[in-house]
Amino acid sequence: MLCVHAGPETAATTEGSVTHFSLKRSPLAIPLDEGLAFDPLFSRHTRKIRKALVDFKPDIIHITGINDVSNAAAYLAWKMGIPMLGSWHTNVHEFASSRLQRMFRFLPKKILDPLARMAEFRIMQGCILYYQMPKVILAPNNELVSELGRRTKRPARLMARGVDSAFFSPSKRTVNDGILRVGFVGRLRAEKNVKLLIDVERAMLDRGLTNFKFLIVGEGNVREHLEENMKTAEFTGFLSGEELAAAYANMDIFLFPSETDAFGNVAQEANASGVPAIVTDKGGPKFIIEPGVNGLIARDPEEFIEHTIRLASDPELLASMKSHSRDNAVSRSWDSIFEGVYDAYLETIEITEKHADEAHEAKQAKRSIRAGSN
Repeated sequence: MLCVHAGPETAATTEGSVTHFSLKRSPLAIPLDEGLAFDPLFSRHTRKIRKALVDFKPDIIHITGINDVSNAAAYLAWKMGIPMLGSWHTNVHEFASSRLQRMFRFLPKKILDPLARMAEFRIMQGCILYYQMPKVILAPNNELVSELGRRTKRPARLMARGVDSAFFSPSKRTVNDGILRVGFVGRLRAEKNVKLLIDVERAMLDRGLTNFKFLIVGEGNVREHLEENMKTAEFTGFLSGEELAAAYANMDIFLFPSETDAFGNVAQEANASGVPAIVTDKGGPKFIIEPGVNGLIARDPEEFIEHTIRLASDPELLASMKSHSRDNAVSRSWDSIFEGVYDAYLETIEITEKHADEAHEAKQAKRSIRAGSN
């Protein structure tokens, strides 16, 4: 595999069968999120990427979203005649709508709501045009598979997410002080709906629950607001590796209030750590949860709060769901996920070859018609 991506420096490293080709973004790169940016000048690397592709001789190019790297890859796939598959990872249209509402929250609701809906609609239209370039599309949940397949007229296949159940494990718990820990892992931004955590904590305190604390992992521009308005929360900032695995294992209930995630792999990582998850009924996380087994699904903020209080107040139910959470996650291996991905790669190559043959036959037919008329 040749993995082309942006990075702090331009460099190539190879480990086993995988080569990472990192390309430095320009000073004009626009920050989008922690560690993410869009470089309007990234196309300056096109010649370097082309040379790497010529040397590597790929059978297929896999783009992973609407970004500066994928733009260059899509252009080169077309230019060099290489089969291309695209996978959908982020509900960009919903993220944009959420951020627009936050940026212009000073506007009257009757103006802001239609504006946000229009932006979401237009951005989704742009996404559909973009995803008409690949021959096959992969999406993380069945709703998106159906929607993208219908609107792009391309074969759409499911690519869920696996979880490393050896790395994320209850055995990595480091606390045993009897305190109930309610956790969250992710970006602390408006589109993650993290301000709902404030309401959850307040409701728990109002109901007389005291022996608990919140464990919040992640960074973002809402962190300061959460710190100012939550009484029991511990903020760890961004974590990775063993520190992240231990943080998950130290939780007892995992809350994921996002309404815009296409999959929500953090809920699955929590499950692997033996932690039931409470999610909303919007987006992809609800497909991970079997209600009453490895978590609960909330239809609105009030139900989200009630689910949390219910689990926090019922040790037997919580213990049962912890056990089942781990069992569910263990069954989702990356090997089974990637078998489907490899099948989609083969399908992409077959479709591309078929279209090439059809184009060649059509060209030959035109030549024959011209020869006959002469």
